[in-house]
Amino acid sequence: MLNEHVRDIMTINPTVVHPEDSIQAVSDLMVQKRLQQLPVVNHAGQLEGIITSYDLWKNTMSDAVNKKVQDVMIRDVLKIAPKDKVGTAAELFMDRRFKTIPVVNLDNQLKGVVTAFDVIRHTMQKEYKEPILYKNVLARSR
Repeated sequence: MLNEHVRDIMTINPTVVHPEDSIQAVSDLMVQKRLQQLPVVNHAGQLEGIITSYDLWKNTMSDAVNKKVQDVMIRDVLKIAPKDKVGTAAELFMDRRFKTIPVVNLDNQLKGVVTAFDVIRHTMQKEYKEPILYKNVLARSR
């Protein structure tokens, strides 16, 4: 289970934003898509950082109208490669308390994201082919 590759469980083509995007647009996007973290990529698709709902809240209490993603994003981002193991991602989630880790290739091109939920779902689905509890709730949320 945990020795499989991250590429097998990651979300490909995740929603992304660009450094010059407005905070308001990103905030609206996060609400619309119910996301808490978004990778920030340049127009060549290379990862430049990540922006979280907490970053928006913390850094935009005043003058949010004039701020851009590049003003509040986290630039020093932990990332993993598609061939890294699911166990590596799980260990990072446990140790560093991340919720989303960008998956990049050797050229820093964003290939996807892996979330703590992806690891939990993957692990559970290997053991249980369908939900045990809250079956109706889980079926509706997919």
